[in-house]
Amino acid sequence: MGFLSVLSSIFLFILILTLPQQRVSSETINDSTKTSLSLLMTIKASLDPKSLILSSWSPTSTDPCNDSFEGIACNELGQVVNISLQGKDLTGKIPPEIGQLQSLSGLYLHFNKLHGVVPKEIANLTQLSDLYLNVNNLSGVIPPEVGNMSSLQVLQLCYNQLTGSIPNQLGVLKKLSVLALQVNQLTGAIPASLGDLEMLTRLDLSFNNLFGSIPVKLADAPKLEVLDIRNNTLSGNVPQALKRLNEGFQYANNPDLCGIEFSSLKLCTVSSLNQNRPQPFEPGSNRLPTKDIPESANVQTKQTSQSRKSQTAVVVGVIALFVAVAVTGLFTFSLYRRRKQKIGGTLDTSDRRLSTDEVKEISRRSASPLISLEYSNGWDPLGKGRGGSAFSQEVFESFMFNLDEVESATQYFSEANLLGKSNFTAVYKGTLRDGSVVAIKCISKTSCKSDETEFLKGLKLLTSLNHENLLRLRGFCCSKGRGECFLIYDFVPNGNLLQYLDVKDGKGKVLDWSTRLRIIKGIARGIHYLHGNKGGKPALVHRNISAEKVLVDQHYNPLLSDSGLHKLLADDIVFSTLKESAAMGYLAPEYTTTGRFTEKSDLYAFGMIIFQVLSGRCKITPSNHQGAELCRFEDFIDPNLWGNFVEAEAVQMAKVALLCTHESPNQRPDIEIVMQELNDVTFSKS
Repeated sequence: MGFLSVLSSIFLFILILTLPQQRVSSETINDSTKTSLSLLMTIKASLDPKSLILSSWSPTSTDPCNDSFEGIACNELGQVVNISLQGKDLTGKIPPEIGQLQSLSGLYLHFNKLHGVVPKEIANLTQLSDLYLNVNNLSGVIPPEVGNMSSLQVLQLCYNQLTGSIPNQLGVLKKLSVLALQVNQLTGAIPASLGDLEMLTRLDLSFNNLFGSIPVKLADAPKLEVLDIRNNTLSGNVPQALKRLNEGFQYANNPDLCGIEFSSLKLCTVSSLNQNRPQPFEPGSNRLPTKDIPESANVQTKQTSQSRKSQTAVVVGVIALFVAVAVTGLFTFSLYRRRKQKIGGTLDTSDRRLSTDEVKEISRRSASPLISLEYSNGWDPLGKGRGGSAFSQEVFESFMFNLDEVESATQYFSEANLLGKSNFTAVYKGTLRDGSVVAIKCISKTSCKSDETEFLKGLKLLTSLNHENLLRLRGFCCSKGRGECFLIYDFVPNGNLLQYLDVKDGKGKVLDWSTRLRIIKGIARGIHYLHGNKGGKPALVHRNISAEKVLVDQHYNPLLSDSGLHKLLADDIVFSTLKESAAMGYLAPEYTTTGRFTEKSDLYAFGMIIFQVLSGRCKITPSNHQGAELCRFEDFIDPNLWGNFVEAEAVQMAKVALLCTHESPNQRPDIEIVMQELNDVTFSKS
């Protein structure tokens, strides 16, 4: 009994000690809520200076974590852990005060119209794992203080107007997996310190003004899978180690690069090798080339026995303190364990980079949402147990091919069967065992959706698409061993619409008038099917309509390809196609300000294709538009037709093209109206 009395006394003593701490913790959380509210209102004033967007952020709110603040996620202690405001049309600046939300683990401000600089105070967010500031109008330099953000895993600063050099300090971000800096105005050399990033899998530096050589150290980064340095002014020898990246290494439009074992590079000469100087510099090197300093020569001071004793004492003290804190922490946790995470606001119903469910998941875990699949070794989206009740296994099995069938069809991916390559896919012609001819699109796992469930949803959507003007998906195969997914489509013998444009000197086939009209109407029918939600299929925005994506079958009927493909691809892969689309004139003007693809952006691209088909040209100029407006047929009708067209039909088609390419999306018609306009005219022989 004496022992039990002593034990009870100890327990009572501990309980008495913890009660005041619980009261303090409750008061601390209340103070934290007030502080968060004040900070969020300051942040709102900077991000949304006209208070047009963040109307739900009210200073009269008692708690920003009570579902009232749009785009805000909190943890169990009422601390803001995520701000998700992508694509909100915000026009202000990123305030320095954002660095005071030190529990923040995710900051998503991409696809807005934010201007100004990236504040150096953002580096105070040492728990931040995801930083998305891409597709804005940010200027100035990348703060070197970002190197202090030790938890950072994804850093997206692409599609801005950033200047200056890439800070060497980024090389200490040991958890960094994705670094996207493409389409800025960055200068200087590629820091060799980026080669120290042991977790780095994707590095995109394309479309900048970088110079100098590619650091050998970067080529040896152990997990690097994608390196894109296109459209810079880099020079010198390309490290042979980059050969292992295969298609993951993109280096076009750097004419002064040289190297062996790279088919499109010239061999290095003495003069080209001298262009390796200056080498990228290490921090504190006083602008000496890194090759003069052994990379392993990290100077360390010797520890004395006294310092070791001091460290031991510190360790013992920390352990003792940890035990004490753990005891009191049990009581504190029991008080707050029922406090639920709060997610503020609802996101748009249009296609988004992060759904509400994803925001919830991000706030519950420390890992980046882009890492779970895309940069893992265990990628197996069709493995045993995948799909579950969410997907019809019978439907999936009817579309599944095995790797042997794919390899056999393409003669083990023979170069002779290669139809074409892009930055993230390769397409091979193949013959299946039943004798049917197919086109097989190969997509590496590094280009696929990061979440396996989302990837499977994308596959399910692709299998549901069935229309006479869409390219038919025959099946798919995902190989864990190869780390690739293969999409098997019907082979289309007459190529794509591009090869029927810019026909000169009898080189190429000139499409007659009725065929051109049939192609335009067929594309419209395909878009109409995608935008509708009949037959259990959700409404779908294509996002990448172009002449290259319109295939022509043996009867010269159009087939839209790559419909729904963006549902399988990682966001940054989708982003990488934007510059090409913009250069060809297909990208709707509002996209640069909204960051969203909509049905109206599809209609804009369709209008551009109408102009291309009518004029027979790839590049559409203002004179084509003016000619259509003024009915000057010589300015927008292909001269290769030699006048063999129906003027009334040409006028009607020009009207539709002008409506679809109106600068304001609100002035563009819906696809139903377009179909009515097209059906109002009885086309000749169509």
